[in-house]
Amino acid sequence: MLSYRHAFHAGNFADVLKHFTLIQLIDYLQQKDKAVCYIDTHAGAGGYALNSDYALKNSEFVSGIGKLWTQETLPTALERYVSLIKSLNVGKQLLRYPGSPLISKHLLRPQDRMVLFELHSTEIKLLHTLMKRDPRITVNHDDGLSNAIKLLPPKERRGLILIDPSYEMKTDYAQVVDTLEKMYKRFATGTYALWYPVIERRRIDKLENKLRLSGIKNMQLFELAIAADGVNSGMTACGMIVINPPWTLKAQMQEVLPFLVQQLSDNAGFFRIEQLADE
Repeated sequence: MLSYRHAFHAGNFADVLKHFTLIQLIDYLQQKDKAVCYIDTHAGAGGYALNSDYALKNSEFVSGIGKLWTQETLPTALERYVSLIKSLNVGKQLLRYPGSPLISKHLLRPQDRMVLFELHSTEIKLLHTLMKRDPRITVNHDDGLSNAIKLLPPKERRGLILIDPSYEMKTDYAQVVDTLEKMYKRFATGTYALWYPVIERRRIDKLENKLRLSGIKNMQLFELAIAADGVNSGMTACGMIVINPPWTLKAQMQEVLPFLVQQLSDNAGFFRIEQLADE
């Protein structure tokens, strides 16, 4: 099943958390001059027009990046994310939202390398166009979960792997954990960022428990909820599970997550910061 199109959800609260986290991870890895390999298992189209029919159908960006776009005062760490989104728009109007590939391309240094995977036949064409034959970037029309494993460890020996499937297939919840276990065995020093949606809490509880028992070390969870669990049939929360996180990330999240709950959620919104596994 490949019906999912991220354009319907671009710029929503889940993108805010995912891309804020992504920027913090890349910035930290780039504190050293040595090259970094960035791998994205589910790249999507790469960027999205917020005035398109897809984005306007539910206008999810209005209650996501739209709520931060006009804020005069932001937590310091969040300013970096919002400024980057603004730099990828023309003028003061919010018309485009970059996906993970475009954000990462914007941050890529000459010595860095990016490998993107996308299986959707329409999205891959848009992704190829957006990346514009950049020699630092490889775009693959393939399944990222199975094929990214083969790239590890990267020749740079320093890497960030983003895993963010749509979870339209219920088997994705188990497959991402299995994939992470295999990746970690090949490249235990890499940084991994797993995004997940909270639609049914029991699925996330099962995912967390499986990760705790996996033997993977140094693992933190950061979750943002805009409503109470089970309040409707849609996504009420999302999270990022980071393996080998920067030592600075937890403090940044402690500052940013309460602010995002205040700005983006209803009265039942909340956040979680958990240490799933120690070093």
